[in-house]
Amino acid sequence: MTHPLPTLSIARAGTQDSLPGPTGWFTGQVRIDPLFTAAPPATGSGALVTFEPGARTDWHVHPLGQVLIVTAGCGRVQQWGAPAQTLHPGDVVSIPAGVKHWHGAAPATAMSHIALQEQRAGQVVEWLEKVSDAQYAPA
Repeated sequence: MTHPLPTLSIARAGTQDSLPGPTGWFTGQVRIDPLFTAAPPATGSGALVTFEPGARTDWHVHPLGQVLIVTAGCGRVQQWGAPAQTLHPGDVVSIPAGVKHWHGAAPATAMSHIALQEQRAGQVVEWLEKVSDAQYAPA
């Protein structure tokens, strides 16, 4: 007996609405363009996130980590207790599970990245406190 092969799928550009980054999770103007949510049993998802100059996430952690692929502009990423680092197109940031961090645009330049993460028990992120202007300033 043969079993039918699974069929590939294409998530067509422009078929999912852009969403504003919620103010409870971000500072500044942020746009989220969903890219995909994997079909079970896979648990991955991805989005293209665009930060206007000075915009950034709040501090947060991912239960199974996150990968960021910078696609345009100039940005920043910071792990709790370490200095902020500058990001450029083509940079790939691997954030281990449970590591407290934030990411966003540089002060005068927008930045876009693809964010990839998996969920554990239905959760992909735990949002924490806002990144203060003093924490954001040095880079």
